[in-house]
Amino acid sequence: MAIKEKILLIEDEKSLASYITAILSYHDYKILHVATGEMGVNIAASHVPDLILLDLGLPDMDGIRVIERVREWSDIPIIVVSARQDEEEKVRALDGGANDYVTKPFGNDELFARIRSAIRIHRRSLSLRKEKIFVNGGLVIDYEKRVVTMEGEHVHLTPIEYKIVVLLSQNAGRVLTHEQMLGVLWGPHGGESHTLRVNVANIRRKIEKNAADPEYISTEVGVGYRMEEVGEQDPRA
Repeated sequence: MAIKEKILLIEDEKSLASYITAILSYHDYKILHVATGEMGVNIAASHVPDLILLDLGLPDMDGIRVIERVREWSDIPIIVVSARQDEEEKVRALDGGANDYVTKPFGNDELFARIRSAIRIHRRSLSLRKEKIFVNGGLVIDYEKRVVTMEGEHVHLTPIEYKIVVLLSQNAGRVLTHEQMLGVLWGPHGGESHTLRVNVANIRRKIEKNAADPEYISTEVGVGYRMEEVGEQDPRA
């Protein structure tokens, strides 16, 4: 069986590192493992993995600093795997540039699903940057024409609603914190979380089959929003 994607594991807990390495290797992923942040940054630069699994509690530096250093030059998907469960830590990691956050202990199926999704979305994002069209299930965004359709029907969005949908789509699969979104949408001194929530609620009423149980834009309670990966079908076909 062919080797799948290359994953860099930055984890200093030996037993957990051995376990993750074993289960990923069994599923044919190529694993690079280091136990410190500095080594992780260096290996990421020299080997350019398809994804990074990162613990925050490293012996030489905080994992969030690792994220920030990698983000200086790369958008490699980064999934934080940490025992820290409080929302503030999640927000710090996501604000720093992490794509996702898995709390220890975790199930194997959940970890594999997050890995597959992060890699798939990243690759699709690279392709869509060239095509300038975002397709996710029934949702299609034509960035050049500034047109949004759902199941082939035009969706009438206000300018700020359109900006929110575009921002989430360009970071599909990744949780964007309230602070990140407010900064991009209204600048460092503009916009409030309440205004963002109202606009997201309006968008959901326009694109979701059930706004109370959204399929496309999910909420990470106390943290922010994520554009979920819904499917591969192309309603333009």
